[in-house]
Amino acid sequence: MQEDIKEACRIMQQGGVILYPTDTIWGIGCDATNEEAVKRVYEIKKRVDSKALLVLVDTSVKVDFYVSDVPEIAWDLIDLADKPLTIIYYGARNLAKNLLAEDGSVGIRVTNESFSKKLCERFRKAIVSTSANISGTPSPSNFSEISPEIIESVDYVVKYRQDDMSNPKPSSIIKLGAGGLINIIRE
Repeated sequence: MQEDIKEACRIMQQGGVILYPTDTIWGIGCDATNEEAVKRVYEIKKRVDSKALLVLVDTSVKVDFYVSDVPEIAWDLIDLADKPLTIIYYGARNLAKNLLAEDGSVGIRVTNESFSKKLCERFRKAIVSTSANISGTPSPSNFSEISPEIIESVDYVVKYRQDDMSNPKPSSIIKLGAGGLINIIRE
């Protein structure tokens, strides 16, 4: 696992794109502050760049760095989540502009899964995490379901957990609005 983390970080520091296991399904990732790398992720997925991408961080402390005004309720939601939870925040900052939604919001998930958490910790920046599929096709449940087209399009494929045949689910998604308004996007 350590060699995978080291190599994935090296690739992302050079602006490359990786394929990696997360706390949910396998993801396509890159440095979330690098607009060129983010552009490549959209190209790999054949996805229009008006659809935002979410990012992973290893600790809730980093949310403050990427969001200008974190609603108080967010800290409770992060602490109480018993499964992967992506929270969409307004006022994104310090991230590539082309990964944000048109309203300036960003989805951030604090990962607790060992590999993605250590990867974020070592990389020291938010990492893009979007499902490892062509836009409009089903998300792969495990590595064996990822299309060869995706695998061949990235700069590095993590070896860790490639043989894991579990069937993880995508994260829950909650959008936080003004005045503590909570909108559940996906349970």
